[in-house]
Amino acid sequence: MKRYGSVIGLKAEKIAEYRRLHAAVWPDVLAMIRQCHFRHYSIYLRRLPDGQHYLFSYFEYEGNDFAADCARMAADPVTQRWWAECMPCQEPFAERAEGEWWAGMEEVFHVD
Repeated sequence: MKRYGSVIGLKAEKIAEYRRLHAAVWPDVLAMIRQCHFRHYSIYLRRLPDGQHYLFSYFEYEGNDFAADCARMAADPVTQRWWAECMPCQEPFAERAEGEWWAGMEEVFHVD
């Protein structure tokens, strides 16, 4: 099992829409998340002192081929439609890694 954290900006005028979307995530999207071995998936929202809103996501990956599972999820037509609903709400960081939408974060501490 490997833990992942990532961060992205959230447009202030889209907060209510983003909350609405995530209050009723489509069942097929949830099923794909599970099929791709993502567990304990959470998204947190916070306005930071710079006045901007940010989303922090956390999940645990329990599969054997993260790249293949991510590709499977990305190829799913329902997931693609879900992302098309969510992405206009988000503001990705300019300095994120190649191919990232959400910027990956380094884990610096964990305790069970």
